This record gives sequence, C-alpha cells and structure tokens, in this order.
Amino acid sequence: MEAPQKGSIYDILNGSKQFIVPIYQRFYSWDLEQCRQLWNDIFSMQKNGRKTHFIGAIVSVKEEGGAIGVQKFTIIDGQQRITTLLLMLIALRDYAEQTQDDIINVDEINDTLLKNLHKKDYERYKLLLTESDRDIFISLVEHTPINQSTKSRLLNNYKFFADKINNKVLQPAEIFESIGKLQIVNITLNRSDDDAQAIFESLNSTGKALSESDLIRMGLDPDEQIYIYEHSWRPMEKLFGIASNNMDDFFRDYITLKLARIPNKNRTYEEFKQYSMNSEFESHRDLCADLYKYANYYTDIMFSRSSDPEINNLYNDILALKMSVSYPFLLRVRDDYEGEIISISEFKQILRLCISYVFRRSICDFPANSLNKTFAIMRNAIKPDDYVNSIKAFFLMCGGYREFPDNEKFISAFKTRDIYTMQIHKFVLSRLEIYDRKTFINISDYTIEHIMPQTLTQEWQKMLGDNWREIHKKFLHTIGNLTLTAYNPEMSNKPFMEKMNMPGGFKDVESALHLNDYVKTLDEWNEANIIERANLLAAKAVKIWEFPNMTPEELAKYNGQEERYSMANYNTNAHTMELFNLLDSRIQNISPYVRREFKKLYIAYKLDTNFADIFFQSQRLRIAINMKFADVNDPEGICRDVTDVGRWGNGDIEIFMEKLSDIDNVMYIIMQSYRKQED
Repeated sequence: MEAPQKGSIYDILNGSKQFIVPIYQRFYSWDLEQCRQLWNDIFSMQKNGRKTHFIGAIVSVKEEGGAIGVQKFTIIDGQQRITTLLLMLIALRDYAEQTQDDIINVDEINDTLLKNLHKKDYERYKLLLTESDRDIFISLVEHTPINQSTKSRLLNNYKFFADKINNKVLQPAEIFESIGKLQIVNITLNRSDDDAQAIFESLNSTGKALSESDLIRMGLDPDEQIYIYEHSWRPMEKLFGIASNNMDDFFRDYITLKLARIPNKNRTYEEFKQYSMNSEFESHRDLCADLYKYANYYTDIMFSRSSDPEINNLYNDILALKMSVSYPFLLRVRDDYEGEIISISEFKQILRLCISYVFRRSICDFPANSLNKTFAIMRNAIKPDDYVNSIKAFFLMCGGYREFPDNEKFISAFKTRDIYTMQIHKFVLSRLEIYDRKTFINISDYTIEHIMPQTLTQEWQKMLGDNWREIHKKFLHTIGNLTLTAYNPEMSNKPFMEKMNMPGGFKDVESALHLNDYVKTLDEWNEANIIERANLLAAKAVKIWEFPNMTPEELAKYNGQEERYSMANYNTNAHTMELFNLLDSRIQNISPYVRREFKKLYIAYKLDTNFADIFFQSQRLRIAINMKFADVNDPEGICRDVTDVGRWGNGDIEIFMEKLSDIDNVMYIIMQSYRKQED
C-alpha cells in the first residue's frame, strides 16, 4: 500500500488517470439527503471562512500498466463521494457555458477534471461508473441528450446542484473554490500486495451506509465476479428494477428459507457468508444461479407477475395484506411447484390457505408479530407425499398465539369488527364483491360508503328508533353497514330511500353491486337489517377465506404421536401443589398465548418453544429456564448453571421454588426467558 495522501479532488484527478467502479459494486446510491449535507458543508465552510473540511476517503487499487497510457485505479470505497463531486463540477461547467461566466474555467473542468485530454473511447473519462450508470454519466459529461423519461439518482442530484448554483446563494467562483477546500484522504493499494476485499469490509467511512446486499455482492469469489455479475447479479438487479431497496429483504428471506430461522436484519451478510461456505453448492456460480431463480419467484409476488390470472389475483391479495412475512415459505412452495412436486391447483390452494390464515387473524385482531416465525418454520412441516394436508395439519395444530381462527371465531369477529378503520377495508369489500361474480367490475373506481351515514340527520335518527345513539356507535363501521359506491360525495348523509333511488344508488342497474343485493330489497335501514346483512356477508366470507378442514383420520396422522399426560402423572403433595398452583397461575397470566403442555416428566410452558419447564421434587419445584446462563440477569443469585450437567428440561439454567414468598424472584427469571421467545 502506498502512503495515504491528503488533498482535494483536484489533486486526486490531476494527471492522466481513470478511476473505475468495478461491475460488482453497487450503483450510484446517494440521494438528495447526502447531496444536501455536502452542499451544507460547502456553504458553512465558505460563509464561516474555514480553510478546509474533511469529507472522508477514497480507497482504490492501482492497476498494473499505465506507464504510457492512462493509469487506472479500481475504486473499492468512495465512488459515491467522487461521483457526487464530479456532478457538482459538471453543473458548474454547464452554468458557466450557459451564462458565459468567464470566472469559471470551463476548459480546466473539462480537460483536467472530467476527461483525459487526447485519449479515446472509455479512456477519455476520469471516472467510469458501473454499467447501468455509465451511459448517463457520460451523457452529462458530453452534453448528449438523455431521454426525458429516464429515472436516475445521477440526474436528480445533478439537477439539485444546478438549481443551487443558479440560485446564487453562493457565487459560482466560491463554489469552485470550496470544492477545492474539501479534504479527502486518498488511499492507494497495490494489486499484488493488498487484500482489497478485506480492507473494504473493515472500512467505516462517512456517507451512505452499505446495504446487506451490497456486502453480499462484494463478497463474491473475486475470480468469478465478472461472470457472476453478467449472468446472475445484473439480471437479478433488473428483476427488482426501481425496487432495488427490496434486495436486502430478499436475501434475508432467502437465508430464512434455507435455514428455517430468521437472521438479524443487520447480520444478513454474515449469515449469508456462513451459509455460502457450508451450502450444498459447489461454487459461487451455482449459488448465484440459485439466488437468481428465487429472485424470479420473489419478484413475481412483488409485481404480481404470472401468466395465470388466478395466481396474479392471489399475489395481489398477498400484497394487499402486506404478507411479506410469508415469502420464505412461499418461495419453497413455488420451487416445489416448478419442480412438479405439486400441481398448479395445489399451489393455488396453498396460497389461498396462507392468505386465509393471515386475513382471519387480522380480523380477529390477533397479534402479527409471530407470523414471521410461523412461516419460517412451516417448511419443516411439509410432507412431500401428502403436501397440502401436511400444511393444513400444521395450521390446525397452531395453538395459542399462532392460532388459525375457526369459523365460529372468525364469523363472530367479522360481524362486529370495526372494518372501516382497518387499512384493508377496501380489500375486504372488494373481495366480497367480486367473489363468484361473472362480469368484470373495476373496483378501483369505487370508494367506501356508510349506508347509515357517519353524521345522522333527524330523519335517520327517526328511522333508527329511540336507541339511535347506541345503534350508530355500535354498527357504524361494521361490515353490515359498509358498501362500495362510485358516488360517495353525492350520497353523503341523504335519507336511505334517496340513496336507494338516486343515479348510482343502490338500485341503479348501471352501478349494481352484489354487495347491495340485500340492501335494495328494503325500504328502511335499521339495526335488524344491519345484523342480517352482516350475517349474509359473513357466510360469504367463510367461503372466500376458508378454514383448512381435515377429517379426524387425516389429522390423526399428524396429531396422534404424542402421549397424553395429566397432573396424575406427577409425584405431588400438598406443599408442592400449593407452590405449583401459584406459579402456574402467574405464568399463564403472562399472556393468553402461553401454552401449557403436560409432558411425561415435567410441565412445559411455551410460546415458540419451551421457555420454562416445572419438575416436582419432594419439598420444592425445580424450574428449567430455556436460556444461556451468560444471558440471564440474576440479581438475587438464584440461578444455577447446568450447561454441562445432565438434567431433564430445556436450557442451561435451573432455579428452585421452595416457599410461596419465592414467587417474585422466580417470575423475574422466567419473564426473561419468556421475553426472549416473544422477541
């Protein structure tokens, strides 16, 4: 490595040089936020008379050759910084040319900072960006036309600086001078002596932080990078298009799919590196080909991209319900469909099951924070020889906080839930409308309408009766009182029969909706009608969002393996039962989602898995705590480390409860294990 040098961008670019951004690096990614910060630094430095301002480092590898031609440097860190400074210089040059401002030396900017004078082709340019950014940047340097529909951060940031220069908050000459005051540490590595990738991973420069997908791309086998970029990575980036920010989520879901556990968001790169070293693939080429395959599946869901209209509709439902937590599982199912392990009808059935599971839980107001774990482990439940039934059985055996609400619970919640304030209210009504409909209707043209309006006139109060306040409060936003209309402003709080007969009203043939089939048979709207319509819509809802019914014989194959035990199996006495009843009550009161299971030797308390196990001893309870001993906070010193001790139960900690007064200290430890499960 050559000695680091501190200087300005003018010093760094001086001479016959070219800085190249390698194809495996990320695109230019600075947004207006970073440009605004750079501009503010320049403005502050100039107005306060400061001589310098440090903005970070540029780290590059000096390539061999260049004795006669252009000396080339491959940038491994700092491309965002150098690119943004050159965009500012291009904007300054263009301003000077347009205004004939001879204070700014246009030739100096062109011939010493942007281009290598007398060189040809790509060697002509001081900075050569990656494929997707290269042509736009060269067009800015050369003044060649750019399609007006082109979307690019390069163009956005160029315009930002052009506007600042034209506003003359600072004079152009002051800006040019200030750019020269920005200090950069220029670190040059030697190709033969330095491990550029290792240095890159250890850098912590200012600017926009690298994403997990950036790190994954840069960590690929250096000998394979060009091939992988051209055959897998670049095609994958094109799949995501303007949604490239979702690539981090894709990699995390890919690792979840492969490992059946969810990596920490900030450790996706580390998890991917570990997986790649121990995966089933013989080379990075094979691994990236697999990534590209799953990226196709992933973006098919993201963009509702299928040649089958029914699958597209199911993808749209998944998007409407924001079911990204299900993607790791759905990727596995899609791959099994492509591999002809399941049929297209089975694939659709599984999509519908997952949609029903998420939707029913949402209607029943079950917490959503467990869904990612549920879908992460679902792949382990798949039986290839009984594929759909194994998934149904998994759902049916989800108890407690993972429950798949049955028809009774779902119908009850569906009829009484405040649907209107849910984000998915239009989704609910539109699916009810299009179910079993033979003619097409464009739901996007419709908005939500309260049949009984949000503001009641005296006529409405009279129709509802003496209890109109209670009826209005109880039923206003429920499904029985909601419909769709293209005439919401016109309907407003008009009387019921006016809403019925007006153009676009409930009886209007031109705008007839199935949602109004019951409404248009009435001549008044009251509590009984709202309840009856809710019953009718709920009956339709259980058909749309089905429950995974199985015969007892089918379910028995999955549910009949575990022996059943009860309190009678344990050696208890009056004292230990008194201790147990108190502790059992406290644990079960933690949350309605705590599950208690009687095992052969102990009683288990679970969320995802056991967080505490209770064993009966002659005069006390022994409690196994499912945590690492190093992780516990034990101010009273009641925990014993049993990491290397042969003990029944889950975890590396045991505690004892000998008297009733121990309860608070015991629960303090149990709660720590519970919260680890909850997280």
